[in-house]
Amino acid sequence: MKKMSKELTARNGMEKWYKMSVEIEEFMKAEKGLPANVDFYSASVYHSLGIPHDLYTPIFAMSRFSGWIAHILEQYEHNRLIRPRAEYVGPTNQRYTDVEKR
Repeated sequence: MKKMSKELTARNGMEKWYKMSVEIEEFMKAEKGLPANVDFYSASVYHSLGIPHDLYTPIFAMSRFSGWIAHILEQYEHNRLIRPRAEYVGPTNQRYTDVEKR
């Protein structure tokens, strides 16, 4: 997707979106050690193709739908709920602050 983003944004005179994505990717890798996921460059690809912003989420969901269904079917087949192995390690005991007071 990164290569496609680079090529399409260059072809359509929208290189700034690719360059911005690269900078964000590099920053997150350096500061947080987080690599970009496979969908990270989708926004710049969709934008360079002229796809309306309101369709980004439905396109993302459609591309994941078959995988989600496969997981559901696998869980039914084995009669057990498959949980991710990741464990939340973020802050705990945080208090909610009303939006108006933030």
